Amino acid sequence: MKSTPAYILRNCALWANEDVKVGQFSEVTISMPKEKSEGFRNGGMIKERKVAMGYEHDDLEFTLTAFDPATLKLMTGKPGTEHAFMVTGAHVDEDGVTHSAVYYVRGRLVTGDAGNWKPGDKAELKCTVVQNYAKLEIDGSEIFEIDDFDFSVGGVSQTGDIRAALLL
Repeated sequence: MKSTPAYILRNCALWANEDVKVGQFSEVTISMPKEKSEGFRNGGMIKERKVAMGYEHDDLEFTLTAFDPATLKLMTGKPGTEHAFMVTGAHVDEDGVTHSAVYYVRGRLVTGDAGNWKPGDKAELKCTVVQNYAKLEIDGSEIFEIDDFDFSVGGVSQTGDIRAALLL
């Protein structure tokens, strides 16, 4: 165990449909899966119990400082159309060890908000991607992977037993 700060983000990069956006984006927001729960207080119980009912996964969001036509063309709205997005991060420990984080996404660009244009001011394009698939790896090791049918943590399915019970 280290006694100095570790995994400090030093820089990151973004790819949209295999087109690298280095020098063209100012921020990116990746999302971690969240447990969706429902409260139950059935007969004989004295308090409510939160029961896991599945998972939620928010959208990928990024802000470009370029009015990029290649990115805008990814917003097709056509059913069944997905594009690959990738975010990479260089995380460095204070003792000098460098780690690679890679966040893979497959989804649809659903929003390209160009905001306000004002002469002499930076114009931004805020983009939102609905994620149908996501995977996070750090140093080549899977942290999580999620799609519409399965969620795994560290390569271990969290829903495999339920899928087996459904004969899937």
